Amino acid sequence: MLTILSLFGRSPFAPLKSHMEKVGTCVHQIPLLFAALEKKDMKELERIAALISEYEHQADLMKNDIRNHLPKSLFLPIDRSHLLEILAIQDNIADAAEDVAVLLTLKTMEMLPSFKSDFIAFLNKNIESFDGTLLIIKEMHELLESSFGGLEAEKVKSMVDEVAFKEHEADLIQRKLLKSLFKAENEMSYGTFHLWQKIFEAVASISNLSEKLAYRVRMTLELK
Repeated sequence: MLTILSLFGRSPFAPLKSHMEKVGTCVHQIPLLFAALEKKDMKELERIAALISEYEHQADLMKNDIRNHLPKSLFLPIDRSHLLEILAIQDNIADAAEDVAVLLTLKTMEMLPSFKSDFIAFLNKNIESFDGTLLIIKEMHELLESSFGGLEAEKVKSMVDEVAFKEHEADLIQRKLLKSLFKAENEMSYGTFHLWQKIFEAVASISNLSEKLAYRVRMTLELK
């Protein structure tokens, strides 16, 4: 409690930034999962998956702490409900990262060469989208300093557009990736085929939620 209250003392957005950074520890483990899968190192894959689950749990605890101790009497530069909505979307990103980890531990699989390069590009674009939104959250204190206007607000709006474009690029790669998967469906069991589809969806939710979060911040700016 003291930690959260001290963060609010520095800035009402400091807890959001702290939580988003913890979410980032979840997301940035995902490429390591697939590196372990490529090496067929299931022990390492299980270790990283457990680490992601632990980070997600820590993010959950932070989320609850922020919700429970957000001072109702504190003057906030944005509506309290908007701040809590931003927090919820951030937490959903951590959940999505954990979903990817859980799916990869359900059975021993391998990434087929026929869609490997497309998948790596798809994964990287999703991570880029998240990283763009992480930067936006880190800019929120500067937005407060500029009273949510001027060049700083324009800078953030431009960053939001960039995140949206990266999400669009991820969508395009996903379509190509799905075509490659369907072409290779005879090379795997139905269970494996279905599991890869679920993995694609879970990874895609990283950029989808990142875009949603970026737009939520932009909407907050437009309401000022």
